Amino acid sequence: MSDPVNVQRRRLLGTTSSLAGASLLGLALGGNALAQSVAPGGGGVAPVIGNIRQIKAGGLDIGYVDAGPAGGPVAILLHGWPYDIHSFADVIPRLTAAGYRVVAPYLRGYGTTRLLSPDAPRNGQQAVVAVDTIALMDALKIRKAVVAGFDWGARTACIMAALWPERCEALVSVSGYLIGSPAANRKPLPPQAELQWWYQFYFATERGAAGYAANVDGFNQLIWRLASPKWQFDDATYQRSARAFDNPDHVAVVVHNYRWRLGLAQGEAQYDELEARLAASPKIGIPAITMEGDANGAPHPPPAAYAGQFTGKYQHIDVGGGIGHNLPQEAPKAFADAVLRASRL
Repeated sequence: MSDPVNVQRRRLLGTTSSLAGASLLGLALGGNALAQSVAPGGGGVAPVIGNIRQIKAGGLDIGYVDAGPAGGPVAILLHGWPYDIHSFADVIPRLTAAGYRVVAPYLRGYGTTRLLSPDAPRNGQQAVVAVDTIALMDALKIRKAVVAGFDWGARTACIMAALWPERCEALVSVSGYLIGSPAANRKPLPPQAELQWWYQFYFATERGAAGYAANVDGFNQLIWRLASPKWQFDDATYQRSARAFDNPDHVAVVVHNYRWRLGLAQGEAQYDELEARLAASPKIGIPAITMEGDANGAPHPPPAAYAGQFTGKYQHIDVGGGIGHNLPQEAPKAFADAVLRASRL
């Protein structure tokens, strides 16, 4: 079943709308939750999420937002590359206002999340990010949650739903079923599709790894523009997320993620069994909603290609109005509504 949604997009984060969002999010997160980031060129005011908590979980010290009533149903929101928890800045207050407890962690290699051991591999393979999130749930004593995300976060949420369905109340995944494997990625794609993955091939080279390390800010801002060609974000909006890339593990984790996908880098042996299960493209049987923006400039499969992977209650939502890859930030109401709807399917 497909449900189209059309949203009135914000072309710019103007001062008035941003301050209103800052006030609402401040109420959701508690006092001193936000600082106001002003672009040097007067590009507007962007609320910055504050009150970042830290907890040791698995092999990480994870930075995360924990907002809303402690006893409410839980939603875990997972960002992707090259984004951060600010993708959910306008989603969080909508969910907390509906009575949800919202947990939004920085993934490994982002923000204040750090690997505990200096000798640990800076691993970005798909299974490890899901294991990180399950470890976070255990550390926070969260038994079950709606898991929702986009890009790396959508893949992670899908993996959690497939391998740990008992921990997942429901799933919201932008761009659908994103579980893959290096073996599946060996099959060449048509030239136009390969062109969309240009950065993956760039990261496969030592020159590309060095280039990303030298130009993280410019590189990631370019990806934002290519992936969301109709999203007219201002510099303040980008810069509040760019702080999350100033992480000592960021480049290594990102490069390993894309090299692992192509079979050019090894994962850790402790995750081999999980990856073998994922390589079989396991079905997802929990209630699930998939979403897609009408202006997604990043590689993404058509909904018909993955609908059969969802065997439980399922709905697909198309979001119109020029919505690109960063759907939660570009269409926060549609994303929040999907989270609220998913557990009621």
